[in-house]
Amino acid sequence: MSSRPISTPPLARANHAINPVTNDAHRWRESRRLAQDSPPRDLSDWLFNQDSLTKRLVAASAGEFQVQVLAQGFARPRPSEQRALNLPERQVALIRTVLLLGYGQPWVFARSIIPLTTLRGPYRFLRHLGSQPLGELLFSDPTMRRGDFELLRCNAAELGGTAGALPDPDEILWGRRSVFYLNHKPLLVGEIFLPGFTPLPLSYQSLTRS
Repeated sequence: MSSRPISTPPLARANHAINPVTNDAHRWRESRRLAQDSPPRDLSDWLFNQDSLTKRLVAASAGEFQVQVLAQGFARPRPSEQRALNLPERQVALIRTVLLLGYGQPWVFARSIIPLTTLRGPYRFLRHLGSQPLGELLFSDPTMRRGDFELLRCNAAELGGTAGALPDPDEILWGRRSVFYLNHKPLLVGEIFLPGFTPLPLSYQSLTRS
């Protein structure tokens, strides 16, 4: 079953959006350098899997998957995002923040950074995604390739009000990010798995797809 977009709130400029884990430069680490801070086993498959997260979330929610846009606009990326994309310090980019919902519950917070150079030519349409999942477009592009994962470990409280009321502000959350290339043009996608992330067991997902 395909994902179902829902109505979204008015788009704010990205520099006024909810930006969790603002001081995150020292937190993003290459996955091979995690040392003792390893993610839980049941989450590792989601963090390290190279397939489309959108497609997996649709299966994990038996099709009850939705995208809620929080904000989209042009703003200056964070320093660590600039470095990941090799952007000049003062260069703005299109910043899009969304919640990915399963069964109506926030499962993933996603933040995408799309440089101006990527938005030119055949990829101008990325300016007007609305509530369409970015992952569907990325993985349908035959030129797409993906860089290595970086992982983030943070407290739920650092997300602020992004995902609504969080039951335990001290709960440890994990996220990942990687640079995608569309015809050699880069964009950065980061995803943080929220406390309400409760996917169907893999065995049941297999039955729903059969």
